[in-house]
Amino acid sequence: MISLVRRFQPLTCTAARTRAGYSLMEVLIAVAIIAVLATLVGPRLLGQLDRSKQTAARTQIRMIETSLDTMRLDIGRYPTQDEGLALLQTPTDTVSGLWAGPYLDGGLPDDPWGRPYQYRVGVGSDRGQVFSYGGDGQEGGSGNDADIGL
Repeated sequence: MISLVRRFQPLTCTAARTRAGYSLMEVLIAVAIIAVLATLVGPRLLGQLDRSKQTAARTQIRMIETSLDTMRLDIGRYPTQDEGLALLQTPTDTVSGLWAGPYLDGGLPDDPWGRPYQYRVGVGSDRGQVFSYGGDGQEGGSGNDADIGL
């Protein structure tokens, strides 16, 4: 019975110090290493995110243009400026007999920056032009703010 009591006696000060956690210096070194890695990797990840949004916008524009071509086969023309891209989802009175849509599953998507795609008639082909103003939502710009599809 005496041996059991001795086994569960509280630790002495020396034994408690040897079991302590990490020292302040070890923690600071670990935080510094993480900070250096974050400053090296962070900008590359953010740059990749911008490029992926531009790639997604180009892909969605091609998808919308393909839907416009399909709709043209049905109704014999592309949308007017007033009808715009909404004609892909909802027919107007002038095309209701020929319209076989909706031509986009899930509705007309927004661009990767959360704004609707633009449609301009009379530029380039008779199809018109589908485009996004990029990250800043304004015409012109460069990098992430560059217009896509113009």
